[in-house]
Parts: sequence; C-alpha cells; structure tokens
Amino acid sequence: MNQKTHPFVTPPSVVAQITQLPSLDMAAIKALWKRLYGGDTPTHNRQFLERRIAHKLQMIEFRKVDRNMLESNQRRIATLIERGKMQTPTKHYIPPVGTVLTRLYQDVEHRVTIEAEGTYEYQGRRYDNLSVIAREITGTRWSGPLFFGLRKQETTKKPKKGVRK
Repeated sequence: MNQKTHPFVTPPSVVAQITQLPSLDMAAIKALWKRLYGGDTPTHNRQFLERRIAHKLQMIEFRKVDRNMLESNQRRIATLIERGKMQTPTKHYIPPVGTVLTRLYQDVEHRVTIEAEGTYEYQGRRYDNLSVIAREITGTRWSGPLFFGLRKQETTKKPKKGVRK
C-alpha cells in the first residue's frame, strides 16, 4: 500500500502524549508540568494544566529553527523598530519557485507557474519574461509584474506642462 505522508502531520509521539493526559493522575500532571516548565503548577485547575501541557509538548516538537529565516526576521524586526515602518519591497520581487500567478482577464482565468532560474510556464510553454506573457494575453504592451499584481502601479502623476493648479 502506497501511503502519502503529509508534511504537517503531528508526530504520533506527541499525539500519544497528549491523549494520555486525561488518564494521568494529578500528581503525574504536576510532575510533567515541573519537567516542562521548570516550576510548580500555577493553579490546580486540571483542564488549564492539560491544555498548557499539550501546547508546550507541541511547541517543543514543532520548534524547528531555520537559521536563515530567523536572521531575516530579526533584521526585519530591527528595521521596523528603527524606522517605525516596514521597508517597501524591492521593485523586482520574484515569488518562490512553484508559485502560481492567477489573473482573470476578460472573463478568462490565466495561470502562470514560476519555475526555476527565472522562467515562467504558461499554457505548456516556457517564457523568460512575464511581460511577454501579459502581451500575449492582452494583445498590448503591459508590465508583466504589474499585470499579475506583483507590483503596484505608481500613483504619482506628473503635472502636464503649461497646466497650473
């Protein structure tokens, strides 16, 4: 039997530990709390203790540290604190490989898949540029990132020459 593994399935050891909590006596619950939290229980409310223990068991199991993501988040937090707002994303944002861009144009849904090395797949063909795909869809020149919503249209309009406000 070919069994697919879902990447977000809770490991059986954690599930087993959590399902055993209601059957443990209060002394075992307190001992488990002490082992997990390093101190005495803050209350004698069993339901409260079981829920917090279950949460802590899951946190321990699923706390997988991605060093790059951690450093990136720390830089973003430092920037946010320093400037009071987030930095605007770079002009040339490219979504991760496998992302599917969807655009409804003239009641037709168009789907573009981001592929490796900066290529895009649209209707079974590969393209090096989103703008070429946007032109194929619309029949006119378009900015591909703008057409697919990866970039916002600049709203600052330059005043026309000779026109006074």
